Parts: sequence; C-alpha cells; structure tokens
Amino acid sequence: MLVAMIDKFWYTRHPLRWLLFPFALLYEFISKCRRFFLQRFCQQPIPVPVIVVGNLTVGGVGKTPMVIALAQQLCARGLRVGIVSRGYGAKVNVFPYEVTPDSKADEVGDEPLLLAKKTGCPVVIAPKRKHAVQYLLDTYQTQIVLSDDGLQHYAMARAMEIVVIDGTRGLGNGLCLPAGPLRESARRIKSADFVIVNGGEWPDAYRMELVAGKFIQLMSGQVLDAFEFNEKVAAVAAIGNPQRFLRHSLNLVCSLRLILLLITIVFSQRNCGFQKKE
Repeated sequence: MLVAMIDKFWYTRHPLRWLLFPFALLYEFISKCRRFFLQRFCQQPIPVPVIVVGNLTVGGVGKTPMVIALAQQLCARGLRVGIVSRGYGAKVNVFPYEVTPDSKADEVGDEPLLLAKKTGCPVVIAPKRKHAVQYLLDTYQTQIVLSDDGLQHYAMARAMEIVVIDGTRGLGNGLCLPAGPLRESARRIKSADFVIVNGGEWPDAYRMELVAGKFIQLMSGQVLDAFEFNEKVAAVAAIGNPQRFLRHSLNLVCSLRLILLLITIVFSQRNCGFQKKE
C-alpha cells in the first residue's frame, strides 16, 4: 500500500509534490556539494579503467543485467574482468568480501550472487567500492572493472559512466528526493558517457530490452516452458519495477500458448481435410 502511494506520488503529476519541493531543492544542493567534495578531495587514481553502470532514480532499472552483458562481452574479448558492488543486504562482517557462485544470497546479497553465477568473473562487495577495486587488482590483476551501481559513489574514480533509464517510468516527475525519485538532478544525465533505455524510448539513448526466457523451479532446478503451466500460478516480484517483470511473464505465457493454439488449429484443419487456397 505504501509503495503504491509513493509510486503514484513520484511517477505522476501529483499536486502534493509541491509541498516537498523545497526539500527537493535542498537535497539537490547537498548532492552537488557532496559530489564536488568527493571528486576534488577523495578520489584517487585507479590504474585500470572502471566502468560504472548506474542510474539517477531510486530503485531498479536493469543495471545488473546490463553489467552481466558487458562482463560477458568483455570476457569474450580475452580481458580479465572484475565486478564490484555495494552488496546491499549483505550480512558479512569483513569487507572487501569476495562473492562466489556457492555463496548464500542472504549473506552477500542477491544481485552480487547473480553476477557471480552468470559471469564467472570475480565479484567483490564493499561499502567503499574503491577497496573492492583494490582487492581485485591485488588478487586477480584485473584489467577492467565494472561497478554495478555506484554512479553516486564519487569517492571511486571512473573512466566511463553508463546511465540506465527505465523506459516506462523515465525520471518520474523530474524532482529529487523526497518530492520525486531522483538521486541527483536530471541534468546530471548530460555528463554521462552513454545512456541506455530499458524498454521504451529516450532521446540520444541506446536501447536494451529484457526478454523473459524460461521458468526455473527453485527447489529442484527444473527448467519449464510457459506452456507447461496448466493451472493458475502466482507471480511474486521484489525488484525496483515489478510491473515490468509481471508484464514480461504474462507476455511469455500468452505468446507460447497462442503459438500452441495456432499449431493445434493448423493440425486440426489438416486432419479435417481443409487446405489453404492459393
């Protein structure tokens, strides 16, 4: 209920947003001062390129799938790739901490574990990402580092910034917290090296699309196609924009069932002696 209210407040032209507008201006001013201070006095040179994949809004927009795709492409070109992450929700007490495919999600966080499983690259979590970067350099002699999120982590130097935008929700009402969903001013996007829009359209942006694949039975690991669901099922999502997941899942189920229906009709016509006229 609360999430739905906040979502409506941030992603529509809700009139009450102006009540928090002064606080949004204050937040934007503080974020600019923080960025200037960290970049000027806290950043230290890193001997390898660091590519930050982040976003301007609160919540998920598809950063982790983007990092996975980049890591796979860079590894295919023979580069030693390392990945760093904040590790939100991690319960380990010692940082930096290396995540392996055998780690537990409740200990290291679900996204770092997904990165480790999908990429095969060393993944290191730390609240201060520059410490994670140094761990990768010392342990693996990494040639290039990808940062999952961390656009606002200005204590970490970077060679490139990639901003991912939700093509459906965009930047919401365009206001900073708490009046809107922005972590920084919308003008910040102009300083990014690349802008990626996840579904939908965005000016001067490259497009990406998350396509639903197969369903996996979590307990057994069994892989199922959508048409194997013959009963009603419940969909549960705990991501930044759950409607995207629900929409893709529904489209996958409907598309496969439509294909099966068409195949059934074609074979039924053939069995009944019907032929398509030339």
